Amino acid sequence: MSKLWETTLSSNETSKKVEALTVGNDYQLDMYLVPFDVKASIAHAHGLQLIDLLTEEEFGKIKSCLHQLLEDYESGEFIIDQNQEDCHTAIEEYLTIRLGDIGKKIHTGRSRNDQVLTALRLYEIDQIQHVLENAILVAKKLLSFAKKHEFVPLPGYTHTQPAMLASVGMWAGSFAEMLSNSMNLLLQIKEMINQCPLGTAAGYGVDLPLERNSVSNILGFKNPITVAMTAQHSRGKWESTVVHGLSSITDTLAHFANDLILFSSYDFGFFSFDEGLTTGSSIMPQKKNLDLAELMRAKHQKLLSHQYFLNQVTTNLHSGYHRDLQLTKEPVIDSFTICNEILQASELLIDGLSVNEEKINKKIHSEIFAANEANKLVLEGMAFRDAYQVIKKNLKKVNTSEFEEYLKQSTHLGGTGNLGLEIIEKNLNEISVH
Repeated sequence: MSKLWETTLSSNETSKKVEALTVGNDYQLDMYLVPFDVKASIAHAHGLQLIDLLTEEEFGKIKSCLHQLLEDYESGEFIIDQNQEDCHTAIEEYLTIRLGDIGKKIHTGRSRNDQVLTALRLYEIDQIQHVLENAILVAKKLLSFAKKHEFVPLPGYTHTQPAMLASVGMWAGSFAEMLSNSMNLLLQIKEMINQCPLGTAAGYGVDLPLERNSVSNILGFKNPITVAMTAQHSRGKWESTVVHGLSSITDTLAHFANDLILFSSYDFGFFSFDEGLTTGSSIMPQKKNLDLAELMRAKHQKLLSHQYFLNQVTTNLHSGYHRDLQLTKEPVIDSFTICNEILQASELLIDGLSVNEEKINKKIHSEIFAANEANKLVLEGMAFRDAYQVIKKNLKKVNTSEFEEYLKQSTHLGGTGNLGLEIIEKNLNEISVH
């Protein structure tokens, strides 16, 4: 299908080179958006029928043809060619070849600008839901691990030096809670972007009586974007916010991965893993490397680079659409891929994680109970500043025999004797309902 803006000069060598450079890999990325653009096209056609720009019969034929396109897409028969540039042109061409003049009517009252934005918003909402489902699974595994090891001691560190006694349950439970917080953030972002751009056209609306509220409802959006120009202003900015929500999840899991690498190292040995989760060396026969966790850290950094790019690409743009915004699509799609890969890797690591209590106990020395002993003196009536000095002078006399007893003494909410894991579980169950 020829482009509406095509001229007789469009086929010369220079134009072909320009087309290749401007299209880039957009036609490949749009394969991710095909189901969502089809959904939006059916809703748009329905909207055109509501204002009598399509007959009921014409709408029926378009809808049926688009359902067939989806079947072809799922079977691998529908492919976007580079000369089609994007899924919008490819879908319109599919309709026109099969329906003739009826197919040509599908572009009435819309632009590729609101088309891509609608497809992208539907894609983002769909993918956020997938991420939430995967994140809930990981958080619940961490929670189960925390319950199982609630009173298994673990040195707590500040400044990378032994500080106070913690527990494996506290350690795992903290990551479950952080994931819960990140999921709540992602739910808020999902709510923010749940606004339909369709009908805003190139950012200035159209002089047709489009039923934007009806089309928005058909597509399942909370409401349409109100001011047409807002749609273009949201491009890049809302994508950056989505990636920020994903980075909150991957940041927690990169931190988790970093701890696993340190605590499973030879010098610590607190944790060990199923051998299938480790990789070897091409020169050192003894090596069992936790490459999966190392790549989790690196992939989180890659996701952060996507967020930085999305923040920067819109910085110096004035109002309206600019081709710069075409480049916001790839980092969003890749960020969802990265986030789900990190979640999948986390699930595998938790399932294959074992705790070596004997090695942990050997790392727990008297100094780590200093604050606990000072607090005992406080309970007996001594001022904390005095208790601090008394214990500081007698560190070697601290009794270290009953680790579990020490853990259970901290009974305030969040302490080792009262982690509040049931609260985190309740929060996760509430997220599951959304």
